[in-house]
Amino acid sequence: MVKHIILWQLKEEYSEEQKKEIRQGAKEGLEGLVGVVPGLLEVHVQTEMLPSSNADIMLDSTLTDAEALKNYAVHPEHVKVADTKVRPFTRSRTCIDYEV
Repeated sequence: MVKHIILWQLKEEYSEEQKKEIRQGAKEGLEGLVGVVPGLLEVHVQTEMLPSSNADIMLDSTLTDAEALKNYAVHPEHVKVADTKVRPFTRSRTCIDYEV
């Protein structure tokens, strides 16, 4: 199995209320990919961070293998969620992928 973890920071131009809506949209979109993208086993999106955090959204996902991760990256439904619910609103992205 492969873990795919991403941390995003939202753009600073958004109000707290806007950030809450953006986080919720990203969570719903990304968690909705389970059962749609082959090889994507689990997705957990954390949007309620402690004040000590320096990220606004965390994606914690599990895929069957490295090939599934490659296919996930280009799957049309994943690209749609990324392009409409995540990328337009974020200023930074940190990714860690590893085998378990």
